[in-house]
Amino acid sequence: MDADNLQSLALPEEKKAWFVHDRFGMFVHWGLYALPARHEWVKSREELNDADYQKYFDHFDPDLYDPREWARRAKAAGMKYVVLTTKHHEGFCLWDTKATDFKVTNTPYGKDLLRPFVDAFRAEGLRIGFYYSLIDWHHPDFTVDPRHPQRNHPDAMKINEGRDIKRYAAFMREQVRELLTEFGQIDIMWFDFSYPQWKLGELVGKGHRDWESEKLVRLVRELAPDIIINNRLDLAGLQPDIVTPEQYMPRAWPKRDGRRVVWEACHTLSGSWGYHRDEDTWKSAEQLVQMLIGTVAMGGNLLMNVGPTARGTLDHRAISALATYEEWMAVHERSIVGCTQSDFTAPPDCRLTQNGDRLYIHLFNWPYRHLHFDALAGKIEYAQFLHDGSEVTWLRPSSNTLWVNTQFPVAEDELTFVLPVRRPKVVVPVIEVKLKAASAAGLQD
Repeated sequence: MDADNLQSLALPEEKKAWFVHDRFGMFVHWGLYALPARHEWVKSREELNDADYQKYFDHFDPDLYDPREWARRAKAAGMKYVVLTTKHHEGFCLWDTKATDFKVTNTPYGKDLLRPFVDAFRAEGLRIGFYYSLIDWHHPDFTVDPRHPQRNHPDAMKINEGRDIKRYAAFMREQVRELLTEFGQIDIMWFDFSYPQWKLGELVGKGHRDWESEKLVRLVRELAPDIIINNRLDLAGLQPDIVTPEQYMPRAWPKRDGRRVVWEACHTLSGSWGYHRDEDTWKSAEQLVQMLIGTVAMGGNLLMNVGPTARGTLDHRAISALATYEEWMAVHERSIVGCTQSDFTAPPDCRLTQNGDRLYIHLFNWPYRHLHFDALAGKIEYAQFLHDGSEVTWLRPSSNTLWVNTQFPVAEDELTFVLPVRRPKVVVPVIEVKLKAASAAGLQD
């Protein structure tokens, strides 16, 4: 397929408007790896073979699974869409697929997990995204490569002799067809991931030729013309619908060929994507909220991950983190949803978001009484704290009192907000500024 023909499969910008507007989503990593509870890559990290891993399949029974609770918590946290791992790298499938026996309906749980999940989140008004791993360490035709659990097996190359990656690519298309035809409208297809540059001895990583990515994208577009597809299929000739930096905060709005792209940062509440019982790098309330603000302030979305337990619950640390978002978003949502990067340059220790004539100043560090923002001089109609709607005043150029007390007159081209000495009791305070109609800066494209 030539580059022009491939590019015709890209989603028009207007079809992504809902995504850009909604800004905040929940990522859910759930699979057999919740049982060992020591990282979702445990099979690869510990080089476990299928027989070693079988015990997790044999004991998978999430008897406390209640997707309605997950959906309620996601909605309360201000999340507008969800992306679930229908199949992660281990190859285990959360739905009753016809393409493999390595699926939830063959475990002690014995029931499909995906349909009730989709129904529960739809009922709460969230859009639905499916994560689907291009990697599959269980499939008999998936060749051993530098990240495969059997990469250091003395007969790794010999094992590959009987495997056919083309059969595996066909298997993926069969499963993707199921996902996009059996669960109603799906809004995001989140593929993960390509690594052709990785090498280990004679073993090489996989990319678009292995996945037959062009066929895969064409199938997705045929089945779901308006769906958003991410950027991990190793298709250099296709402008991705969204770019997805992982566990990374860029310094500015990401660009491709000099133009800003639609992007989504994906992060974890802690250091692991799957449930990790003993992992202890859970983010503070300030980090969680500041990551959301900082992403939107650069024109991006945040997809924040939870890793449910083997019994199908969200553990207390995840619930606490979601509660942090719930409390903050309850009064600050309009500084996030529908907002984007502002043309104004933020004062020190602040981040800006903007929605038309509404400018939002997020104060990451609380100053003593005065916040200088000269670029707004003469452009403000009104200002208030967003958490309680209380007025925020600013010094006027005719302020003789300030001149007498400080010997610093306020010039016409200067603006200084007057803040309370004590920081309001919110994780990140926000000043909402109503700009004068003729002064509202244009939003970034």
